[in-house]
Amino acid sequence: MKAAWVTFRILRLGLWLAAGAYYVHFFMNRPDHLTPFGHLLRTTELWMFGLPLAAVFTGFLELMMRERAGLPRPALGRNWAG
Repeated sequence: MKAAWVTFRILRLGLWLAAGAYYVHFFMNRPDHLTPFGHLLRTTELWMFGLPLAAVFTGFLELMMRERAGLPRPALGRNWAG
C-alpha cells in the first residue's frame, strides 16, 4: 500500500505540473487554441479542465491509499521541512 500511496503522490504532482505547463503553452500560443469567434477549442477545454480535475481525483486516491497503508495523518500546522 505504501508503494501505491507514493505512486499516486507522484502522479498527482505530475498532473499539476502538466496543467501548469499547458496553461503556459496556452498563454504563449493563444491564437492556436481559439476559434475565429474567440471561443476555446474543445480539445483545449478538455486539457485545461481535465488535467486539474484528474489531479484532484488522484489526490483523493492518494488520501485513500495513505489511510489503507496506515500512515499517520500530518498534524495541522506541522513543519514539512523535516
